[in-house]
Amino acid sequence: MRVIGLAGWSGAGKTTLLTRVIPVLIAQGMRVSTIKHAHHSFDVDIPGKDSWKHREAGASEVLVSSGRRFALMHELRSEAELTLPELLARMSPVDLVIVEGFKRDRHPKIEVHRAQNGKPFLHVEDSAIVGLVTDAPAQTQLPQAHLDDIGAIAAMIEKLAVPLADVFDRASTGN
Repeated sequence: MRVIGLAGWSGAGKTTLLTRVIPVLIAQGMRVSTIKHAHHSFDVDIPGKDSWKHREAGASEVLVSSGRRFALMHELRSEAELTLPELLARMSPVDLVIVEGFKRDRHPKIEVHRAQNGKPFLHVEDSAIVGLVTDAPAQTQLPQAHLDDIGAIAAMIEKLAVPLADVFDRASTGN
C-alpha cells in the first residue's frame, strides 16, 4: 500500500480534484481508497435510523451492513482523535491511499493551490510537500502540474506516493 496526501487551503479544489483523478487511477488498474480529515463534528448516520439510535445509546462501534456496502462508525467519546498512521493501519489493503487534509502532518503531500483563493503557497513553509498542483505561476523546484491537467496529476500522484511503512517511520521520528 502506498500513500500520498493532498493539502491546501479550503476552497482550493482538493475534493473536486480527487473526484477527477480517482477514475483515471482506477482506469490504470489501481485500487484506490481515500481518507478525508474533517475539522468539525460530522455525521454519516441519519438521525432516527436504527444505527443512529445504537450510537446515541452509547455503542462504541456500530457497523451497518447491506448487500452493497458496509460502514463502520466508531465513537471516540472522550478518546483522543486518531492519528493519520492509526487511521491508515485500519484501512483495508489497496494500491494507493490518498489523504485529503491532515495538512500539518509529515506524510508526503501534493499542494493544491488556487490563485483565486488569495492564500499563500503552503510548500514555502512545509518541507513535507513534494509536488504542486496550481493554476498560478510558482517559483519552485517541486514537480508541478496545472489544476486542469488530470493526466499529469495522476502521474504525479503515482510517482510521489510512498510505501505505508514510510508514513509510519515519519510519524515515529517526527520527520
